[in-house]
Amino acid sequence: MTRQTRDVAVEDVLDGDVPPIPAVPARTRFTRRRDLVAGSLLTVALLTAATLLWRDSDFRATTSTTADTPATTPPAPRSVPATLTEVWRADSPATRTPTTAGPSVITGQAGDVHGRDPLTGAIRWTYHRDLPLCTVGTAWTKAVAVYRTEGGALPESDPRHRGGCSEVSSLDGATGTLDATRNSDAEPDTHLLAGGTHLTSTGTHLLTTWHSNLVKALEYGLVPTPVNPDRQPRPGCTHRSTLTSANSVAVIERCAQEPADRLTVLKAVPEDADEPEVITSRLLPTDRATLVAMTDHATAVALPDPDRIAVYDEQGIEDRSYPMPLGSTPQPPTPLTTTAIGAFHWFTGTSTVALSTADLHPLWTTQDTLGPAATFAGHALVPVPDGLAVIDQSTGERLNTIPVDRSGYKGPVTITSTGPVVLEQRGPTLVALR
Repeated sequence: MTRQTRDVAVEDVLDGDVPPIPAVPARTRFTRRRDLVAGSLLTVALLTAATLLWRDSDFRATTSTTADTPATTPPAPRSVPATLTEVWRADSPATRTPTTAGPSVITGQAGDVHGRDPLTGAIRWTYHRDLPLCTVGTAWTKAVAVYRTEGGALPESDPRHRGGCSEVSSLDGATGTLDATRNSDAEPDTHLLAGGTHLTSTGTHLLTTWHSNLVKALEYGLVPTPVNPDRQPRPGCTHRSTLTSANSVAVIERCAQEPADRLTVLKAVPEDADEPEVITSRLLPTDRATLVAMTDHATAVALPDPDRIAVYDEQGIEDRSYPMPLGSTPQPPTPLTTTAIGAFHWFTGTSTVALSTADLHPLWTTQDTLGPAATFAGHALVPVPDGLAVIDQSTGERLNTIPVDRSGYKGPVTITSTGPVVLEQRGPTLVALR
């Protein structure tokens, strides 16, 4: 009996006479023409998909040019100069007030955010998105840009669906390096209010507060896609005025079923972002109230009939009131209030009022002004029709007026300073004076 392996007899192996074993052809995947054609089509499809993905992605839509080395802020003068002359200007419709982040002046237009040298206006860094800007603000020495998208997360039935402002990015003020980016649900006319370690986006139906990493800390109002729908106390109310302090957010809201405005003060950072923690909420004696200034312990509200500034404590009780002519100029949803050492400066629409940061009582008033004050070389500068009024911060005495030629511009003016430069926001234009 013989056994064979691969058709070779055992005795042949013993005799050392082993016939050659035919080679087995190597297996290949694509040996036919149709296989090669299919492979080519698959490769083309993958490349096309990758190209489309890149074209529609944030990588393609974003261009960033950062500064090679961080800059420093030039020193401020020790005294107020007798004259100030325009040294540069830039279009910046995305900023409501002059905005600085670290050593840079921030301007925003179309899809571009620029960090500029305050002395020359030269662009240090640029961040560009293929989206229009809603607004640009500042917090944590960073520039924060909010971009408009096609409705964001807001459904078409939502009253805020007019092209939602849903992409938020923070940029290092010195270099322009992207720090964080998030999707949110800010409204088209939003403003950014910095308070303590948080930043709040305003809106007529929704306000949102973020931590410094842009993680959501608070949502209040009409949340587009609530995880827990019953956690918002008044989702159908309209927000008419919003301010922030170090740890709180105040909003004056009007609810359809109520006869007057309501003052609500919230914790800026509650335990759960989707469950607001209300410090106080109380009906006011009028439907024409506006916020003026606030601390963590008190809130100043302008009330008509009679005109006055009323101060409400943490329980929502009016414990002080100060007669104050308010005029008839409508107040914006975000009051034009600036902060200095020891004082808030509020623009009524016709005059500028300083209030103590200790208890919010009025310190002094400057009549016939164009905006709130800014601190410069130890004094308060207040924009007036013929220039900048120099005000003694402790007494309110008008010491001097620095002439400023605004080339016929007569609208509101908001100002700030950085180093030796005074910045004026005149509508969509930012002007640097030195």
